[in-house]
Amino acid sequence: MNEKATHPAAVLWDMDGTLIDSEPYWIAAETELCRSFGVGWTHEDGLQLVGNPLLVSAQVLIERGVDLEPEEVITYLLGRVTAQVRERTPWMDDARGLLDAVVSAGIPCALVTMSYSMLADAFVSRAADAFAVVVTGDQVTHGKPHPEPYLTAAERLGVDITRCIAIEDSPAGIGSAHASGAATIGVRRLIPVEKRPGLSRVASLAGLDVDMLGRLVDGHVVDDFGETA
Repeated sequence: MNEKATHPAAVLWDMDGTLIDSEPYWIAAETELCRSFGVGWTHEDGLQLVGNPLLVSAQVLIERGVDLEPEEVITYLLGRVTAQVRERTPWMDDARGLLDAVVSAGIPCALVTMSYSMLADAFVSRAADAFAVVVTGDQVTHGKPHPEPYLTAAERLGVDITRCIAIEDSPAGIGSAHASGAATIGVRRLIPVEKRPGLSRVASLAGLDVDMLGRLVDGHVVDDFGETA
């Protein structure tokens, strides 16, 4: 049997928190912005925004007391985080290892992020030619947890979404990927990964290889956490 026959049609990657450890950059930027308006903002507050569309996060910050228009909030946050990613791209080692293996196997990849093109472009420029398609938050009508971002990525790649693997870390992102019909891996980073039917949950991507991704597309599920998150 041809081993490649069981490989995924494509691997669809979240960016913030999954491929790069950028969530601390986002939380720091939110904290700085809130402080400039005399508004308190904690690490736990920042965790609540992980994986959300930027417009949703901006609205939360405005409701907390940041006296700016939503697009002004987004521009500030994106500018701060993009500058830091350009200065130092904080790769997750386990994700980079798996990405390299997937690319070496000739499997197409898409980046599916709720960050806007400014930040995605800064990251992709550091990722060689790993991504055939990039879908960003400013390119879709409905952001995560709606399935549109992942369905858009599969459509642009010309592949069946049900033969794709999606890799995510946040509740919104996992919800989006799972609803799209992709075989979804939830990797635990900052936030627990809740159990869902058919969802694979891992403590690290380091234990995964291309053959395992093929088995997941064929319906196999892995779960490092049992009944816990």
